[in-house]
Amino acid sequence: MKLFYSPTSPYVRKVLACAISREIDKQIELVPTNPHLSPAGLLAANPLSKVPCLLTADGVALFDSPVICEYLDSLDGALQLFPRAGGPRWRALKLQAMADGILDAAVGRRMEQGKPQEAARDATMARHKAAVERTLAELEKEPPHKALDIGSISVACALGYLDLRFGAEPWRPAHPKLAAWFAAFSENPGLARTVPKDPA
Repeated sequence: MKLFYSPTSPYVRKVLACAISREIDKQIELVPTNPHLSPAGLLAANPLSKVPCLLTADGVALFDSPVICEYLDSLDGALQLFPRAGGPRWRALKLQAMADGILDAAVGRRMEQGKPQEAARDATMARHKAAVERTLAELEKEPPHKALDIGSISVACALGYLDLRFGAEPWRPAHPKLAAWFAAFSENPGLARTVPKDPA
């Protein structure tokens, strides 16, 4: 398998954390990619020119981190990250959706920061920030469990991205239960080995 990736992408981190957690990361060849340059190799696999993008062993191109993570979970391995049924499944999927929502808002806000300052840009950034703050408040009410599943991995990757890109706005003081969960959960190998570092 080949994974088109960018080292600071939180969506890529989620995929790599899942692969490491399932102990199949050594089956994946990493292809460093700048999706903003729309390289031919990435476009041939993903017309959206976005990472992560996984080429499976049989040549199928998969993109969007939830799809890739579910594919990785379908491969042989002992640890299942997607609970199969009932309450645990829906909780894990809900947490994944909340975390991806945080990421969509945080990444959107990060992109807006590079634009000239104007009222419309500022309003968009405020909307993104408010969405993140509301979701963090919900997660503080009931942090993820200790179980290693797609929901907890997704939330941890979202919180890690906030640390990377919005470190000047610490989220921990207002969310002590979530912060305690994150500190403990970050010791899992999939998270510990994929901590992003800003190249800038």
